[in-house]
Amino acid sequence: MKIAVISDIHGNMEALVAVMQDIQEQKCDKIFVLGDYAMAGPEPYAAIDYFRSKPDSSDYRMIQGNTDLMIADYSESSYDKLKPLAPIMAEALKDDASGINSEQRRFLKNLPPQLELEECGVKILLVHGSPRRNNEDILPDTPLEEVEKMVENTDADVVLCGHTHLPCGFQTNNKKTVVNAGSIGRPFTPEPKSCYLIMTLQNGECLFEHRFVEYNKELASQKLRRRTFAGADKLADMLLDPKQRHF
Repeated sequence: MKIAVISDIHGNMEALVAVMQDIQEQKCDKIFVLGDYAMAGPEPYAAIDYFRSKPDSSDYRMIQGNTDLMIADYSESSYDKLKPLAPIMAEALKDDASGINSEQRRFLKNLPPQLELEECGVKILLVHGSPRRNNEDILPDTPLEEVEKMVENTDADVVLCGHTHLPCGFQTNNKKTVVNAGSIGRPFTPEPKSCYLIMTLQNGECLFEHRFVEYNKELASQKLRRRTFAGADKLADMLLDPKQRHF
């Protein structure tokens, strides 16, 4: 069985279409989506509607990301709290929340924050950030002992996460596997290709492959640049060159 794991779409329809085509070509049996569908992207509402149209079935499972909840629960106080910490994200949040319709908001609000699944005898936990918090970072340089603390209260064999936009993986000393799927819509890797994960379950083993997919990032950047919130141009530049995230 082959399972595609995608995360952090952030309204990037060019990236989403390219990745979905690759998933089809790889003949994946199931798709797991780890959240952050819309915020601060070129086409946030189109991305929400794309996933709203998908059936919630055993072959297509979706959870909520931290920014999905932020949009669904938006208030002026949440904007005021975010503004000093991340001014561009605050403006994007305000703009995204102002244009969302009730059905789109309900979809984001009602997504589960985590899902426990079992496939081929393997216990799998889907989270956005970590099992402890939807905005906790699991990064390539996170110390193993810290990752072990994050997953110590789950009995899952495999924990799948996103949030940081940086693919990585860990094997803990208590035989848990933790894999970050990366981001398809706003990758922070030095070469800004969409990144997703394929998990293959075969003969009692789990095999993991991060796939990097080219997409029309120039068009995505142009679309994002046309959005009217303050800082949209800087986010558009990051789609083309995310190196500033690595300094």
